[in-house]
Amino acid sequence: MPRVAREYNKTITNTYHIIIRGINKQDIFFDEEDRLKFLKELKGVKEQYKFKIYAFVLMTNHVHLTICDDNGMMSQIMHRLCTIYAIYFNKKYERIGHVFQNRFKNICVDKESYLLDLVRYIHNNPQNAGICNHSRYRWSSYRDYVENLHDGITDIDFVLELFNKDRKKAIYRFKEFSNREKNFFDTQLEFDYTITDEVASEVIKSKLKINDISKIKHLNNSMRDAIIYNVSEIEGITLKQISRIFNMSERNVQRIVKKCKMERGLNNENKL
Repeated sequence: MPRVAREYNKTITNTYHIIIRGINKQDIFFDEEDRLKFLKELKGVKEQYKFKIYAFVLMTNHVHLTICDDNGMMSQIMHRLCTIYAIYFNKKYERIGHVFQNRFKNICVDKESYLLDLVRYIHNNPQNAGICNHSRYRWSSYRDYVENLHDGITDIDFVLELFNKDRKKAIYRFKEFSNREKNFFDTQLEFDYTITDEVASEVIKSKLKINDISKIKHLNNSMRDAIIYNVSEIEGITLKQISRIFNMSERNVQRIVKKCKMERGLNNENKL
């Protein structure tokens, strides 16, 4: 078995993980036209502000981007991109008001090893959501790395050279690295809480029509997992809050939610 990649720890600068999300978790992409429009504007803003994109994924109600911005223009970049798309979106769907939630989330990526894990995490979003394998998802930069499908939006050279200077070997190792199962945990990936634990507890009790949340932990696994998944879908309640409120480890809650999403995704595919 060939070695997939070294563990890189060199410091990198001006690289950021950007997350933008629909207001109130509402969808920001309804069809192929919407996604193509966003990618077109992303490419245009990139050409205007001269930054690099190492990875992206367009999900239904949010977007992940990894951007290297050597010119310190991140606020202008994101304001321009979100404004152009919001104008298009509101006009198309005959709506008014904000399209995106608050300010974009901006997380510094300071190590090459962190960058590699982040790129894999971004590309695996569709798979983790139970949509399809990352290699089959059309709206991410994964296939840029292996098939060059997005007309120059993604700057693939820097990441691939972390695997090998030879392009063919680099792509092979990139694929293997992307297929390795590894949980990527970063508390900064979550948006700020919109409700407190106390309020979240009351919302959960009301929704489930129960008085004692502690009993949920002792239900059979199938019932407990279904409840945890349904609670994770409540607006404003995060997985961290669920782990605290239910007195369970965050890793276990994440595993349960991921499994339920995968199961529901498979069921939806079977109905097609």
